Amino acid sequence: MKGLYDVVVIGGGPAGLTAALYLARARYRVVVVEKEQFGGQIVITGEVVNYPGVERTSGRALTESMRRQAQNFGAEFLLAEVTGLEMSGDIKKVKTSRGELSCFGVLLAAGAHPRKVGFQGEEEFRGRGIAYCATCDGEFFAGRDVFVIGGGFAAAEESVFLTKYARHVTVLIRGDGFKCTPSAAEPALSHEKITVLTNTEAIEASGESMLECLRYRNNVTGEITEYRPPAGENFGVFVFAGYEPATDLVRGIAECDERGYIVTDRLLKTSCEGLYAAGDVCIKPLRQVVTAVGDGALAATELERYAAAMQKKTGLHPEQTSAERPGQSAAAPAGQSSAVPGESAGSREPAAAGMNLEKTGSAENAVKTAEEGSIFTPEMTAQLRTVFEKMFSPLILELYLDDTSPSMELKSYAEELAGLTEKIRLKTIRLSDTESAPAEAEELPCVRVCRKDGEWSGLAFHGVPGGHEFTSFVLGLYNTAGPGQTLDEKTLADLGKISRTVNMKILVSLSCTMCPELVTAAQRIAAENSFVTAEVYDLNHFPALKDRYQVMSVPCLVINDGEKVVFGKKNVGQLVELLIG
Repeated sequence: MKGLYDVVVIGGGPAGLTAALYLARARYRVVVVEKEQFGGQIVITGEVVNYPGVERTSGRALTESMRRQAQNFGAEFLLAEVTGLEMSGDIKKVKTSRGELSCFGVLLAAGAHPRKVGFQGEEEFRGRGIAYCATCDGEFFAGRDVFVIGGGFAAAEESVFLTKYARHVTVLIRGDGFKCTPSAAEPALSHEKITVLTNTEAIEASGESMLECLRYRNNVTGEITEYRPPAGENFGVFVFAGYEPATDLVRGIAECDERGYIVTDRLLKTSCEGLYAAGDVCIKPLRQVVTAVGDGALAATELERYAAAMQKKTGLHPEQTSAERPGQSAAAPAGQSSAVPGESAGSREPAAAGMNLEKTGSAENAVKTAEEGSIFTPEMTAQLRTVFEKMFSPLILELYLDDTSPSMELKSYAEELAGLTEKIRLKTIRLSDTESAPAEAEELPCVRVCRKDGEWSGLAFHGVPGGHEFTSFVLGLYNTAGPGQTLDEKTLADLGKISRTVNMKILVSLSCTMCPELVTAAQRIAAENSFVTAEVYDLNHFPALKDRYQVMSVPCLVINDGEKVVFGKKNVGQLVELLIG
């Protein structure tokens, strides 16, 4: 049966990647479906020192090595959102934003997302002083006071990280101390720029348009303290209060406990036949990368047995991919095994959505200056050529430049990108060469993506699209040139309802792991609907936008110059609903 998988893994964190490795190595056909980024929550961890056999690494480097290892054994990867499951019968159906997958077994390893505390004003001031990612938003509070709410490992680790930016960090712990191990808590407890207040909880955040005041209470004495920053300053509140399991997908299908965690037996089998679970979605006493890896290995081993039994029962045997295996010839180029499920590597649609084009070791900038030599690594070049080969139509990149260093960097970047394919042509416009630049190109440097006839597509990037935005920029090219990432019929129908002019400004940080999903979604909509434009701004180069739109968190979406200002990541469906709502 063409397009049939032995196992579909939902979630590309350590548990899902480990399961994919074990299954692929055992010669079972497996695809990992991830809606955001392969690696999971640990990619924002700058330093991992407790993974056995690896003395020191980053979360991103560790999980990327896991992904490559699984890929080299033949595992496939797909960036898409799982929208539904049909678990009846021998052949299960996994519905995604990029089509339907058929399989014998399903592994849920979707992880968890940050939990909100629920104090008054928390939602109102999200992005206006209240944040949930220190890596993404810490720089907004350089030289300012910040508060951290939480008493677990994340709160301890992130409070130390925030001292890189903040003048002082105050940690509010509801209990009588950190709940993590003493070794994890000690750096925070001993840091000269950190004050830890136990038995204390936030009760109210308030202000006009921006966060101006935080009230918190000592639950032993009843004393209430009110903090206001010095005149002319802002301050931040970072919430690290644990995570909520991503199990909404299986509610009503498999048993979950009162907190939403999925119930499994000791072999990680759920109450639903053919459905297993691993990692942070499960009930477990310890949530660490090493336990997630163990879960993935155990679940995969059980799914091997399940898939073998189903092959025997049905007489169906999923077709293996053509990916080379270690010990044979060289492994396929990165991204090759990420073809659209049901199609072989090198088929009609490239695995653009599954690319990881960021330079290893640089989350802030994925490009080098021309003096340092080639901008792209060999692996990046191979992935880029694969995408460009699949593009239907040529594109023109209009570069609007001045004499600043970022302009020169953008020029070098674009020239090398265009040198990889005949489908990209450059048009350079210096500010001094023209009396009037298009309104969307006034903030320099800027690159506009134009169609082959010179018509602007609606996509523009201000700054240099490096870091986490490199991949989203390339996806923007692919979506503009066609065929583009697949959209379901409902989304296409909803897109057709947008018949008014909509300008989206997406304000990002290149170090933000949550920004690319919103950027990609906005660009996909703009490429499809001529009424919509999507301009991306690297706030590091355009700090005035922070004040103009009162931004203290990324990603930030500004619609029609302030008609709506929305914070947080969104997929295509969510963004379309916002635009037509």
